Amino acid sequence: MGIRKKTASKNPPVLSHEFVIQNHADIVSCVAMVFLLGLMFEITSKFAVIFITVQYNVTISTNEGSEETAVNHFHHGIKDLATIFFYMLVAIIMHAIIQEYVLDKLNRKKHFSKTKHSKFNESGQLSAFYLFSFCWGTSILLSENFLSNPVSLWEGYPHTLMPFQMKFYYICQLGYWLHALPELYFQKTKKEDIPRQLVYIFLYLVHIAGAYVLNLNRLGLVLLVLHYFVEFLFHVSRLVYFSNENRQMGFTVWAVLFVVGRLLTLSLSVLTVGFGLATSESQGFNWAAGNFNILFVRITVLAAICLTQAFMMWKFINFQLRRWREHSQKHLRSSSKQKVSNFDVFFVFVL
Repeated sequence: MGIRKKTASKNPPVLSHEFVIQNHADIVSCVAMVFLLGLMFEITSKFAVIFITVQYNVTISTNEGSEETAVNHFHHGIKDLATIFFYMLVAIIMHAIIQEYVLDKLNRKKHFSKTKHSKFNESGQLSAFYLFSFCWGTSILLSENFLSNPVSLWEGYPHTLMPFQMKFYYICQLGYWLHALPELYFQKTKKEDIPRQLVYIFLYLVHIAGAYVLNLNRLGLVLLVLHYFVEFLFHVSRLVYFSNENRQMGFTVWAVLFVVGRLLTLSLSVLTVGFGLATSESQGFNWAAGNFNILFVRITVLAAICLTQAFMMWKFINFQLRRWREHSQKHLRSSSKQKVSNFDVFFVFVL
């Protein structure tokens, strides 16, 4: 069932820009339905399965006691692009559902300005995604014992085989951040906001795809969960701030955790890539085996992570300075008003 937004009485021309924007969720739902219907017919099912299900299954037999059990793992390949495309469509549909049935209703109640309206929608969408991704990623970390055994982040590299949940997690992550590109058009994003959003979309895609292709999926998962938790706190704090500008305690908590998160990200990255992989026995470059453990790749990975963390800290410092200036200006205005009111009282008393 498609998602149809309430439109004005005058319908836009078919296939016009306004028509596509107003009905993009319905259009995307129809495209996704075509792939699902393809599963019903034998001729098209082999083609549709590539888009819907996770590909590159490998069955490994393990002996637990006297019983032999089969465990399914997955590796990455070119067919994953088709799966990512399908779940990009799913992300567009979910985006429209959250927008229409949650955020639009809250916007009508709060009567936000145009500036706050767009920021509220952005934080609402991202907070829902960050919360879902954090909970899902944490469950994978706990089930695979990555937190209790940090050595597993680099031990046994290359980690070409992934459990189903981990591979599906990466597929959904790439699909979500790819969906953010057409959403810039669907949501009529302001021109001045597009460069900022393109930068963080590009950074997410590069880092997630890099961890996925270079078989650093375990390290990537840990860093994503850590990062998503901090970002979730920021966007929730911003939602609370839009509702009541006096509630800014969330930004203080986020500021502390943001710095801690950057330090943990750098520490885990240097420990895993700089020390763990550098001392690993599986040195060398082998594309077929998925081994990229050479000095050039390690330096490139660490440089990308360090530069990204430095960029985020620079943005963070600018954000804190801007908040400090706004707070100082409000304090000066309130103090000047207080002085004027005291002078008026004194003047009336003298008269």
